[in-house]
Amino acid sequence: MRQIVLDTETTGLEVRQGHRLIEIACVEMVERRPTGRHYQTYLNPDRLIDEGAKQVTGIEDEFLLDKPRFADVVEEFLAFIQGAELIIHNATFDVGFLDAELARVGERYGRIADHCPVIDTLVMARERYPGQRNSLDALCKRLGVDNSARDLHGGLIDAQLLAEVYLAMTSGQVALDLGFEAAPEQGGAAQVVMPAVLTRRPKVLRATEDELTAHERRLDALDKSAGGTSIWRKEEAPVADAAVAAG
Repeated sequence: MRQIVLDTETTGLEVRQGHRLIEIACVEMVERRPTGRHYQTYLNPDRLIDEGAKQVTGIEDEFLLDKPRFADVVEEFLAFIQGAELIIHNATFDVGFLDAELARVGERYGRIADHCPVIDTLVMARERYPGQRNSLDALCKRLGVDNSARDLHGGLIDAQLLAEVYLAMTSGQVALDLGFEAAPEQGGAAQVVMPAVLTRRPKVLRATEDELTAHERRLDALDKSAGGTSIWRKEEAPVADAAVAAG
């Protein structure tokens, strides 16, 4: 399954007031694993950004003057998301702006729903955590996802964080190192990786005290998100018992 985690930034909050997109960011996952491919572009909205939006995004009007307009990138954007399942937090907002931009460039482009099904992680979070704050920052904190790099709202970092939040909510895997920053670009011919053949006994590396402490903190966060003893803690218990018996 191919999934695209998508986030946008805009000149303001109300698409009906003529506000426009100023950034689109997408992160690709295949079979719930990041591929290292992403799509990100800033856009010239042909209008001023609201002061509130500037404070949230850190994007200034002058920065966007030489950026492409949506009409310039619509083909490559649709090609990137085509046929994938879109994962968006508060999808009504982002899809509303995307549909408005598509309408501006021509009826032949249709609507986002004509190209991709959409999963709204805000709806998922409200069902799972009723009565609680379910912003992206709140979910990162609740699920143990490190968002310390998120000083301002930015499309790409928000899409990366949302990918981790989505995986945590749907599989219990919290704050995994998904390798977004270091993952190589995908492309070209497919490569066949042969299994390594061991010619000598591998060296066994033992966890340090700091690593064991960090591991326990991670398991505590998993327990909290699971509302009890997580599957990871349950799986660890038989291993620990066997180690004690063998020792």
